[in-house]
Amino acid sequence: MDVFIVTGTSKGIGFELSRQLRVKGNKVIGIARTVPTGAEDFVAADLAQMEDLAELMASLIDEHREAATSFTLMNNAGMVDPIGLIGSVSAEEMTTAMAVNLTAPMILSNAFIAKLQDFKGTKRIVNISSGAGRNPYEGWGTYCATKAGLDHFSRVVALEQANAAYPVEIVSIAPGIIDTGMQETIRASQEEAFPLLERFIDYKEQGLLSSAEQTAEKLILFMEKEDFQAVGPIVDIRNF
Repeated sequence: MDVFIVTGTSKGIGFELSRQLRVKGNKVIGIARTVPTGAEDFVAADLAQMEDLAELMASLIDEHREAATSFTLMNNAGMVDPIGLIGSVSAEEMTTAMAVNLTAPMILSNAFIAKLQDFKGTKRIVNISSGAGRNPYEGWGTYCATKAGLDHFSRVVALEQANAAYPVEIVSIAPGIIDTGMQETIRASQEEAFPLLERFIDYKEQGLLSSAEQTAEKLILFMEKEDFQAVGPIVDIRNF
């Protein structure tokens, strides 16, 4: 049995990843703050509240370890807020974004690797990153920083796991520009807070956004066909 643990499954890419992986016969455990419609094997958890995340990961692995042939952790949950030039944003919103986008994936990955150290089956971590982690954008200081941190964390884990007896494979993958609630948040921002606002409005109006369904399909195909160690820890789905 292939087991997938996916965060942020109540909507967007996470919802589609969960749905499509289940259709293929995989065991999918979703983690999110709100329960999605028709949810199966779902855990309600706020990733900004990090005290119990390591214990949660350990319990999920224990529950399925006997029957599992592989485990995949997909750190998909993320938030683009706060949008605004540094010097104008809320410290509280910055702290929440740091927790959801970076600290929670690090804690979950740490617990995943520790708990499966002696597991001989396939073990993978897929971090959903962004081009914003690789290029600076005015108004996205927090978002860019968290995604850059996720990328570099993935590089370190890949380096460390190269020496492990039963290594965990890891990639940090940018999924492209997708028509999700995050894009709605971006388009609802003010130009003084996000100088690239008109560009993102144009993406929508010109039909340049991929759907969550299409993106999830590409991500699943990537996981099925690509050798993580061969492609390296930093990936853009548009190159595949």
